[in-house]
Amino acid sequence: MAVAIRLARGGSKKRPYYKVVVSDVRAPRDGKFIERVGSYNPLLAKDNPERVKLDTDRVKHWLSVGAQPTDRVHRFLDAAGLLERGARNNPKKGEPGEKAKERAEERAAKEAEAAAAAAAAPAEEAPAQEETVEVMAEAVEEATPAAEEVPAEAAAEEATPASEAPNEGESTSEPAEGAAEDAPAEGAEKAEG
Repeated sequence: MAVAIRLARGGSKKRPYYKVVVSDVRAPRDGKFIERVGSYNPLLAKDNPERVKLDTDRVKHWLSVGAQPTDRVHRFLDAAGLLERGARNNPKKGEPGEKAKERAEERAAKEAEAAAAAAAAPAEEAPAQEETVEVMAEAVEEATPAAEEVPAEAAAEEATPASEAPNEGESTSEPAEGAAEDAPAEGAEKAEG
């Protein structure tokens, strides 16, 4: 019969408490065990002596009989000085999985393409940028006169010096030239429509 020294979970939901037990390897984790040899309370501080309690005499007996501790119990026994645990090395532990490697390769390929496109783009885009600047300049020139159109009266006032401008009290009986020309045309259009 193969015997193991392992943890059996107790406690309540989200409040674990473990018994260190000697049991048959075929028995369920929390099932029937041969002997209880200690306890482990992970909720206590790591430096608390009550965190891990072991019956060292019974643990030594079971180790001498051939009981094999699980990795976690082996750590406890090493800390207690009962059984030395060698350092383990798993070089593949930090290595990413296959899909992560594929994603990294795809990302590197996309970045390389983007860098190549960025290096080639300035040489090709220079004429296009000049054309864009010319088109924008033409659009600005076309829009500028329309935005600066001023009514004829305002233009006439700006053109006349201050000495020729009428005083505030005086009224001008003559309409501005632009307004006089527009008035008959508007009336003619209304008569036709």
